[in-house]
Amino acid sequence: MIEPFLEFLAFEKRSSAHTVTSYRTDLDQFRKYLLFQYEVDKPETATSVMLRSWIVSLMEEGLNPSSVNRKMASLRSYYGFLRRRKHILKDPSSILSSMKTRRKLPAFVEEKAMESLFDSEGFTDDFIGHRDRVIMELLYGTGMRLSELIDLEINNLELEARIIRVTGKRGKERLIPISSLLVQFLKEYLMLRAPEEGIRALILTDSGKAAYPVFIQRTVKKYLSEVTTLSQKSPHVLRHTYATHLLNRGADLNAIKELLGHSNLAATQIYTHNSIEKLKKTHQQAHPKA
Repeated sequence: MIEPFLEFLAFEKRSSAHTVTSYRTDLDQFRKYLLFQYEVDKPETATSVMLRSWIVSLMEEGLNPSSVNRKMASLRSYYGFLRRRKHILKDPSSILSSMKTRRKLPAFVEEKAMESLFDSEGFTDDFIGHRDRVIMELLYGTGMRLSELIDLEINNLELEARIIRVTGKRGKERLIPISSLLVQFLKEYLMLRAPEEGIRALILTDSGKAAYPVFIQRTVKKYLSEVTTLSQKSPHVLRHTYATHLLNRGADLNAIKELLGHSNLAATQIYTHNSIEKLKKTHQQAHPKA
């Protein structure tokens, strides 16, 4: 019943391809564990004891708590699906308790570093340079996710209105305003863009094909390496940077929530911690009794 569950995620719940892949990986690992440890080849027949045993084995292997919690979430979603579809009467995952984790503050690039990146002459004046600049400007200028950038098509651009239509998680569409400068960069890029026949993706590889995740990740890492020593140099860091810089400059938290496409405010509130840390440093440096 794993495949029907994954189809439900992809086509009914409209989860991202990355999410579906993660669930598939977790459930395949669990299925192999059941077969090896208990000679059970159908996860839908597993008991609470078997689920707990797998979780304990993951902890004994040294898997970090956040990864263990993600695998427990996969089990809960899977068995919740089975119960709703009447394939099981009792949910064996109901006994699982999430592990306590230390929540990391999102890494972000300082404003001066981002300014130096875009003020430099690191972007060439050909198609590749214009495309790379558009990638960096879009990720930092809109806070969109990697998957959203990959899915972005030319017809999602409303340049005269300075708006981009982005399709986020579960197919939810949102409108993101962009700067007049980014509009100009996009127009210059579109003049040089030469896709293979039938390709509607906005971002293309050197050969005119639709860009793929690793291609974007390599591009971001290349340019961020020039301005920051952060260990993480990914598209998601630019998303964190976008949100943090907005908050530091006084943007309303609810507005940032809508711009990022978060379903609830709790996911956005983590960015307030970065701002609080910045305030603490200012206080320590400036106040006589700090």
